[in-house]
Amino acid sequence: MSSELLDALNALEQQKGISREILVEAIEAALVTAYKRNFNQAQNVRVDFNQETGEIKVFSRKEVVEEVEDPRLQISLEEARKINSVYEPGDIVEQEVTPRNFGRIAAQTAKQVVTQRVREAERSVIYEEFVDRTDDIVNGIIERRDARNIYINLGKVEAALPLNEQIPGEEYKPQQRIRVYITKVEKTTRGPQIIVSRTHPGLLRRLFEMEVPEIYEGIVEIKSIAREAGDRSKISVYAHDPEVDAVGACVGTKGARVQAIVNELNGEKIDIVEWSEDPVVFVANALSPSKVLDVIVNEEEKSTTVIVPDYQLSLAIGKRGQNARLAAKLTGWKIDIKSESDARELGIYPNENSPFIEIESDNQEEEPSFDPIDYDLYQDVDGDEE
Repeated sequence: MSSELLDALNALEQQKGISREILVEAIEAALVTAYKRNFNQAQNVRVDFNQETGEIKVFSRKEVVEEVEDPRLQISLEEARKINSVYEPGDIVEQEVTPRNFGRIAAQTAKQVVTQRVREAERSVIYEEFVDRTDDIVNGIIERRDARNIYINLGKVEAALPLNEQIPGEEYKPQQRIRVYITKVEKTTRGPQIIVSRTHPGLLRRLFEMEVPEIYEGIVEIKSIAREAGDRSKISVYAHDPEVDAVGACVGTKGARVQAIVNELNGEKIDIVEWSEDPVVFVANALSPSKVLDVIVNEEEKSTTVIVPDYQLSLAIGKRGQNARLAAKLTGWKIDIKSESDARELGIYPNENSPFIEIESDNQEEEPSFDPIDYDLYQDVDGDEE
């Protein structure tokens, strides 16, 4: 058993990366428990595992005292000095008490400990690998599903895609390859538990980082994301290099870059707008593809009133208020949209301080000078009434 155990320890250290010292400490601790359990011993003992020969010995440990109260844990000074005359009260006397048939028990115990430690080490390696990949995209294969989760094989471990992290209407078939976003990695008694998502805004961010080199290199920065997974998303971008078109870089030649992301998300529509530190400009951009005549800002309440042409009102609001809702999430400002006619009746338009256009007549058909970028390729420009 000795040589086999030593060979096993050497192999585990090389193949699994498990420290030999950790394994030896675990084996010694387990052998102490096994000795007490199998030989009905309550005394204090120490197990010595010789790492060169593989020999295992058990030693009892007793404290030297003037008067013995518990013979299992203590030894008198007189008896101790019969063993060695240098002992003094408070010293520890060790004597070998290795049972004759302890080898079989030791072998079985060592095997159990090694198996358990290997399992724990493998789980720890997997945990450390994936905890560093939290907030990142991974590729996997759908294996199975139950009432609550879809389980995805990530190679070394299985991840769970909960129902609330699944894109509404998206089909998930066994053996289908899929990209998911890691939201949480936890240690459990059965190994690392990995939770992934298809609805998290971080998935959209990572996809853009993968498809747009300017974002990956830090030339273009994603400032904010508002997402209603499976339906529509808005993303604001900013170029640190004034010569770079942030929106154009994300869209790509003939829309190739953004179209690749749309395809990955099974047709989810994506509006890309330019970020601005000026809330007037940013809110107007965020309501794209709608035209905006003016934005009135209330700094104290962090709210805005947006005036749009009458014929653009339904487009600005969007189906079930989606466009306005996403714009508010994207900018962090409350947005109240009013038609040009209503704004005129309220006396808040035209506004001579408007940065967009100076109104000189009552011609409501006049087009504003501000024109948000409109990429029909990926934007669903529909003006259906609410």
